[in-house]
Amino acid sequence: MNKTEKRKGNNSMLTSIIIMALLSTILFLIAYFQGKGNHIVGLKIAFRMTLDVLPLLIFAFILAGMIRSLIPNEIISKWIGQEAGFRGLLIGTIVGGITPGGPYVALPVIAGLIQSGASIGTMVAFVTAWSLWAIGRMPMEIAIVGWKFYLTRLLSTFFFPPIAGFIADRLYKIL
Repeated sequence: MNKTEKRKGNNSMLTSIIIMALLSTILFLIAYFQGKGNHIVGLKIAFRMTLDVLPLLIFAFILAGMIRSLIPNEIISKWIGQEAGFRGLLIGTIVGGITPGGPYVALPVIAGLIQSGASIGTMVAFVTAWSLWAIGRMPMEIAIVGWKFYLTRLLSTFFFPPIAGFIADRLYKIL
């Protein structure tokens, strides 16, 4: 990732922070002026959610940092970078499909891999497989809706991750 791309990433993060801050402030003020104490209730809920999610976030960022520091950029480029081609899309698809956890786990890993040289297409294949296949939720899905539904859903989405990655590679080059 070059300096311009890093700057764009920092700017989009700053824009997201500003938008979230504005929305939070507006909702806080609405709750405050209602006079029913909802602003305090909202802050207490937010604090509890922060305590619940914070350990997962910390370990997800440690995982992303360890991936970046332990796996040389040359290996990442070779296996999941632009030069990897279709092989990279398949690796991204498989790893994404078996990655457990929510966005707090997957997205920091994806960001770290992109910064280390993974191709956009491979990471789109990763996140598409992670969200569509969600192998980690397989036991619950089978228990609730049954094998037939699970297999139908899995087979009907099977080819989408590498196709999405292929399209993303082409789009990213022209955007």
